[in-house]
Amino acid sequence: MTQALRLGIAGLGTVGVGVVKIIRRHAELLQSRTGRPIEIVAVSARDSGKDRGVNLSGYAWETDPVALARRDDIDVFVELMGGENGPAKASVEAALTTGKDVVTANKALLAVHGQALAEMAEAAGRVIRFEAAVAGGIPVIKSLTEGLAGNEITRVMGVMNGTCNYILTRMQSQGLGYNALFEECAQLGYLEADPNLDVGGIDAAHKLALLASIAFGTKPNFDGIEIEGIEHISLDDIHQADDMGYRIKLLGVAQRTPRGLEQRMQPCLVPSNSPLGQLEGGTNMVVIEGDAVEQIVLRGPGAGEGPTASAVMGDVCDLARGLRVATFGRPAATLVEAKPAITGLPAPYYLRLALLDKPGALAKVAAILGNAGVSIDRMRQYAHAEDTAPVLIVTHKTTRATLDIALEDLRKTDVVSGEPVALRIEQV
Repeated sequence: MTQALRLGIAGLGTVGVGVVKIIRRHAELLQSRTGRPIEIVAVSARDSGKDRGVNLSGYAWETDPVALARRDDIDVFVELMGGENGPAKASVEAALTTGKDVVTANKALLAVHGQALAEMAEAAGRVIRFEAAVAGGIPVIKSLTEGLAGNEITRVMGVMNGTCNYILTRMQSQGLGYNALFEECAQLGYLEADPNLDVGGIDAAHKLALLASIAFGTKPNFDGIEIEGIEHISLDDIHQADDMGYRIKLLGVAQRTPRGLEQRMQPCLVPSNSPLGQLEGGTNMVVIEGDAVEQIVLRGPGAGEGPTASAVMGDVCDLARGLRVATFGRPAATLVEAKPAITGLPAPYYLRLALLDKPGALAKVAAILGNAGVSIDRMRQYAHAEDTAPVLIVTHKTTRATLDIALEDLRKTDVVSGEPVALRIEQV
């Protein structure tokens, strides 16, 4: 019999338990697909006595994940603990230096330390696989590194945080405010221990950094991503964007421009009838554009026990088959420093202003925009609410830098009440 692929799993939360279940449930299927048995030798987690709903008594137990990573009787170290530093980083480094391949779901670790870890893996003749780190059960990493290897990628974008999409679509469909839905997500267990990782766009930005590296051959550059969360999106924005034919999504976009690599994770408007506009609930979607394939859309569950464990096992099965791909799709030494785009490509913008009920207010706004070089495509004014009137404006394409000049002048005028809202409209 062909020698088994032996796993050590660090982290027995939702995903780790899901991996154990798949290996037990589909042992024969996995062997028939890979040509060798896949077995778990040892595990590690903080509490060995916790009831996780599966019997773990047949596996060796290590209280220290670094000790697990160094065991001589494992071939692949599966890191499912999370965190960009601490035990996760130390154990992955230990696994690589002692000749183990690594499978991980840890987007923060790779977004921050991915280049150094990729170099370490290659120096040791090992590989790091991380399908589960981006978009849950969607095979987007495999699509970029393998299926689309014959393409020059021009743009990668998508909705990559299910919690944010759940909140925004519930605001749309149920008319509930952000604060109420934030509390609902907390009660349902949809939020990270630090909720800002979700609603602040950080979790999704970690994922975007990894996709951009693979797509454009650059070193992961999390610090080069422009990040904005959904905390300030109001019901007025949701409903009035809908009235103009758009949906609001927390959208990640990475594209190479003449000014450098543009990486953004921010609320954007997308056409209501586009695939991204129709995406509901906690589902994720990634859109990839290449010179040969043009555009493909990948859609599926972005989190949860089954989908994420499925992605982990896809990587494990590839290693069992002997398929070995460089961490970011090409040798780490060939990855270049990402030059962040100082100014993004021009795009239309959605503006929402509360105008005071004064003669000539609308004309003054139009003049300020025109003087800054911002051209108006469409404008809509709504009925007065007390002494102000909501006004929506869709601009022609402009840069954010140009728009910021106009917004600063609008803040200084005596006809605008409160803070103007400006959201980019992404062409899909």
